[in-house]
Amino acid sequence: MFCSKCGAALAADTAFCQSCGSPVVRTTLAPAYPAAVSPHSGVGAIVYAANVTYAGFWLRLVAHLVDNFIIGFAMLFLMVPLFFLMGGVGLFTTLSRSGDHPDPAQIVPFLSLIFALVGVGVIGQWLYFAYLESGEKQASWGKQILGVYVTDLAGNRISFGRASGRFFAKIITGLIPFGLGYVMAGFTERKQALHDMIASCLVLRR
Repeated sequence: MFCSKCGAALAADTAFCQSCGSPVVRTTLAPAYPAAVSPHSGVGAIVYAANVTYAGFWLRLVAHLVDNFIIGFAMLFLMVPLFFLMGGVGLFTTLSRSGDHPDPAQIVPFLSLIFALVGVGVIGQWLYFAYLESGEKQASWGKQILGVYVTDLAGNRISFGRASGRFFAKIITGLIPFGLGYVMAGFTERKQALHDMIASCLVLRR
């Protein structure tokens, strides 16, 4: 089976051409060679462009905001009790009383608390996105609400490892000035942001 757009060979279960990215479907015909059949495709094999839609920048932005709201709400309930359990109030009170010259022995526990909370936040976000986007729905809750989902370049469900790579690739995307790494989803051919390209993923509409 070959792609009708670029002629590249297609795997039996692929939904997208891995060479040019064109979505494809397969139909079995009678042993004939109609004009629409690729000259490379074998008897009765024909490849059409599937009716799929890439999720654009604004739709993905709204999904991102919904996800941030969900994560922020969850982290509030998780981190506030954790802050109290780790003695955050006592550390903060002690530092505020020390004035302009706090004791380094007081600063270290406070910084350790801050780093611990940040670490919990990063791990929580990673598990949220990686688990859901590699799961059955292939989408975080925000994406599910907006009707979009994540696939690999062949249109298949991604693994937890690839979903993790896509999440941490957002660090690189965020380093691009003026948010251009994210804005790329508005003008690239397959509506991919930089982290989508790094992880070889697509975001599609249902």
